[in-house]
Amino acid sequence: MTGSYTGEVSVGGAVDVRELSGLTIAKLAVGPMSNNAYLLRCRATGQAMLVDAANEPDRLLELARLGGDTVTTVLTTHRHADHWQALAAVVAQTGARTLAGVDDAAGIPVPTERRLEHGDCVHVGDAELSVIVLRGHTPGSVALHYRDPDGSSHLVTGDSLFPGGPGRTTSPDDFGSLMHDLERRVFDVLPDDTWFYPGHGNDSTLGAERPHLGEWRARGW
Repeated sequence: MTGSYTGEVSVGGAVDVRELSGLTIAKLAVGPMSNNAYLLRCRATGQAMLVDAANEPDRLLELARLGGDTVTTVLTTHRHADHWQALAAVVAQTGARTLAGVDDAAGIPVPTERRLEHGDCVHVGDAELSVIVLRGHTPGSVALHYRDPDGSSHLVTGDSLFPGGPGRTTSPDDFGSLMHDLERRVFDVLPDDTWFYPGHGNDSTLGAERPHLGEWRARGW
């Protein structure tokens, strides 16, 4: 990995860009709820995917043109409205294909062309990313895991995992479901140096959060 990426962005501020050997990951904060949008661009082919067309379509389209590329796919991590306010406008301008979790697609007003299930793979040019379904914040929230050729591990988590805890849930059953999936599908299988990119706020690593899993379970949120 190269560059001085920190993952610290603010609404109206600059894009923060991480250059991996296979992908470029660009992070931008948009909208009144300071949502993070991510542009994943294959360095070999130039193909790009936008994750969460949350708000401010003009800024997202400017982000999409980084490196002279246009978005060919837009993935929505989950059905909550703050994550798709700009989706219709971005799709109209780019003709991008839409992706979302199979159990959240019906709650997104722009039709989902590919409905994702746990264990699926999505491609951004030559880069392959694994779909991890994390049930609890919503029934069909999805995360994306990418293992770069340089060996580094990267996870886009939407609102299912943040520094300091899991995403908001509205019942004990949903909390239990989300913690189960986070433990079994994320913390049990991915290394501590996995850098994760949430739907709001700053990034973190699984290693920084792992010691607190018991605390999260005990407090219930």
